[in-house]
Amino acid sequence: MASLVQTPARPGATDEEILRRQLADAFPGELHQAWIRACRRLSGAGYGEGVTDAYVRLSPQIARLVSPQTAVDLAGVVSGVAIRAGRAAAALLPEQALAAAETVGRDGFPRWLLLVEYVSNSAPESLALLFAHMPQLLLQVGPEGLESWTRIGIRMAEGDRERRLRFFRLDDPSAIRWLQRASGQIGFADMEAKLRPFLTALWGDSPPLRETPSNAHEQTRRRAGFDGSVVRLPSSFPGFQSADAERLYRAAVAHIGAHLRFTRERFPVGGLKPAQIVLVSLIEDARVEQLAMRELPGLARLFLPFHTVQPSSAVTAPALFARLARALADPSYEDPNPWIAKAREAFLREDPHDQQLSRRIGNLLGNDLGQMRIQFDPRNYVVQPPYRDDNLGLWDFGDDDSQAEDAEQVLSSARIRQEESHERPDRIEQESRPDGEAGRAQIEPLSMEGVPVARYGEFDYVTGREQPDWVSVKEYPANAATAAQVARLREKRGDLADRVTALIRSARVSRAERLRRQSEGEFLDIDACIDAAIARRIGETPSPRIHGRYERRSRDLSVLLLLDVSQSTNDRVANGRRTVLDIERQAAALLSQAMSGLDDPFAIAAFCSDRREDVRYTRIKDFSQPYDSLVEARLAGLQGSFSTRLGAAIRHAGADLATQRSYRRLLLVVSDGEPSDIDVEDRRYLVEDARKAVQGLSRLGVNTFCVGLDSNAESYLGRIFGQKNAFSIATIDRLTDLLPKLYLALGR
Repeated sequence: MASLVQTPARPGATDEEILRRQLADAFPGELHQAWIRACRRLSGAGYGEGVTDAYVRLSPQIARLVSPQTAVDLAGVVSGVAIRAGRAAAALLPEQALAAAETVGRDGFPRWLLLVEYVSNSAPESLALLFAHMPQLLLQVGPEGLESWTRIGIRMAEGDRERRLRFFRLDDPSAIRWLQRASGQIGFADMEAKLRPFLTALWGDSPPLRETPSNAHEQTRRRAGFDGSVVRLPSSFPGFQSADAERLYRAAVAHIGAHLRFTRERFPVGGLKPAQIVLVSLIEDARVEQLAMRELPGLARLFLPFHTVQPSSAVTAPALFARLARALADPSYEDPNPWIAKAREAFLREDPHDQQLSRRIGNLLGNDLGQMRIQFDPRNYVVQPPYRDDNLGLWDFGDDDSQAEDAEQVLSSARIRQEESHERPDRIEQESRPDGEAGRAQIEPLSMEGVPVARYGEFDYVTGREQPDWVSVKEYPANAATAAQVARLREKRGDLADRVTALIRSARVSRAERLRRQSEGEFLDIDACIDAAIARRIGETPSPRIHGRYERRSRDLSVLLLLDVSQSTNDRVANGRRTVLDIERQAAALLSQAMSGLDDPFAIAAFCSDRREDVRYTRIKDFSQPYDSLVEARLAGLQGSFSTRLGAAIRHAGADLATQRSYRRLLLVVSDGEPSDIDVEDRRYLVEDARKAVQGLSRLGVNTFCVGLDSNAESYLGRIFGQKNAFSIATIDRLTDLLPKLYLALGR
C-alpha cells in the first residue's frame, strides 16, 4: 500500500502541518477544495462515521495511484453504494478501491469502478459478498474475467435475490464453474464432449459421464468414480491448468475404463478394516492398469507422469499408499521401504488376470500396517495419484447401508444409489459442429412440451467475451391449421408467384465452370493455343477458338428460411390491414413454391424465445421433406408469441444449414428486426450477440441475409446483418425487387 508521506516534512513540523502537506500532494490546486467538499457531503449525509472515515483515510492514496479527480469522484460512488447497498458495503468500498487500484492499475481502475456501480444497481444485496472475495477473484481471473463472471451471476439469477446471494457466496456450483472458465481452467464442461469418443476409442464402450454433484463430500468432489456403468468426474481438478488438466481427465476415464473392462465383480466389504479396504482398492487399481497397459502400451505415457511421489523418511499411511501406488505402476521406481518391497514382490508373483489377488495382498498388507502401528485417518484420506478413482465402484456394501459406514468414511464419499444408474443415463449426442461462437451441444432428455436439443454460447459486448453454454434451444412440434388458408394466399398472388419463380430460375448460383476453346473470353486456353500453333506449322488453318472464360451454368444452392414468430409479429404493418406474421406466411409460401419447382434444397423453421433457457425452435419443413399441404398447414398454424432471442436461433439454424453440401448455403431470416427477451434489459446486448452469430456463420461459409418486414418496432437489421445483407420491405410485392439483389450477392 502506498505511503501517505510523499514530501519530507520540515524539521519540527506539527502533525497537522504534515497532514496538510500530504493532502496538498494528493489533491493539488482546486482539487483540494473539491476533496474537502466531498468529505463534508459524506459526513453530512448520515451514512455513519465508518463510511466517512474510510474515504478520508484512503482516498489520498487512491489519488496518488490513479488520479486526484478519480479519488474525488469516488465519494459519489461511495454515496450511491451507501444508499443502494447499505453502509457496510459503502464502508468497504474505499479499501477495496485501493486494493483494486494496486492490482489493476491506473488504466483498469475506471472499469473496475463501473463494475461496482453496476453491481450496486443490479444486485445491491450482493455487493458486500463480492467485496469479500474481490482480492482473490482479481488474482484468479483478472479484471476482465471478474467483470464477465459478475455479469453472468446477475443474469443467471433472473431477478431472484436469493439466487444472487448464493452465487456471490460461492455456494452455487455454477459460480465455481464459471470462475473456472473465466480463469481459463479446464473443467468437466470443457472436456465432456472430448472424453466420450476418447473412451470409446480405448475400450469400445461409451458409458454415460456425469459431473460429481456439488453437494457431495469434498473428497468425492476431488476424485473420479463409477457405479455400475455411470462414470462420475469432478467439475475440475484444482491446481491443474490447461494441458495438465486435460491429460488428467483423460487419464481418469482411461483408468475407470480399465476397471469396467477388467474388474469383473465387486468385492464384498464384509469385516474389512478401513486400511484394508484402501489397500485392496489400491492393488486392484494396479492390477487393472497392468492389464490395460499390456493391451494398450501407450497408456503408460498417460498414467505415469502423475506418479510424482518420492521416497522419504515420513512414514505415514497416505505417504506409504502413494509410494506403493507408484512402485506397482512404475518399473523404474525404487523405494527402500521393506513394506513396499514386500508388496511389490507379492504383486509381481501373481497372475494379474486373477482378481482375487487384490484381496489377498490387500488383506496381508493391511495386517502388516497394523503391526507397524501406523495410524490411518479414513475421514481425510484422498486417493493418490489424482487420476485414480475413489474406488466406490469396486465394493459391494450389501443391502444394509449400515455395513457401508466404515467404507464411506474411508472413501470419503456418499454412496451412489442404485436407482441413479437406473435412470436413462445416456443423452443422445449430436456431432459437434462449431459455428464460430459455440458448437452444438448434446441433446437433453425429452420433454412433453419442448425437446432441449442444444446449448449455445452468447456474446456479451460489455466484456467482449462469450458466455459458453448460456442458451438452451428447445425444438417444439409445429401446430397445424387449415392448409387452404396459405394456399389461398399463394394463389391470390399468382402473378407475383410467377415473377418470383422466374427470378429465382434465372439466377445462377454455383461454382464457376471453366469453358475452353471459346472465340473470346477472359484468358488464353493454353491447350487450344498449342493446337493452333501446330495447325499453323503444318499448313492448316488454325482455329480462332483459343480463349476461355468462367461461367455459372447450373444451380447449387441450399436455403433455410427462418421465420420470426415472436409477439411483435402480431403488430400490423404501416398500412394497418395485415400483420407482420401474415406477410411472413405469404412470403414463405411464394418462395417455397418457387424453390420447390426448381428442386433447390430448402427448409423452413420458426422461432421465438421465453428467456435464455427456452429458445423455441419449430421445424416447418426439413431439407429432405417435400413442400406439400402438410407444410402449408404448419405455416398456417404459426402464432406470434414470446420474444426474439435472435442469436441463438441463427446459430441453431446455421448448424443445420452447415450440413448441406451445396456450393452456396443461404440462411434467410424474416423478422421485424428487434431482438429482445424478458430476461435482458440492455437492448444492445442481444443485437450484438446476433451480430456475432452472423459473423460466426460467415466463417463457416454460410451466407446470412435478412428481410425486415416493416412493423412499428425499431429496426436493428443493418447492425446485425450488415447494410448490404439486410433488406426492408413493407409489402409482399417488394419481393421481386429484393430477390435480384440477394441472388446477385450470392453469385459473387
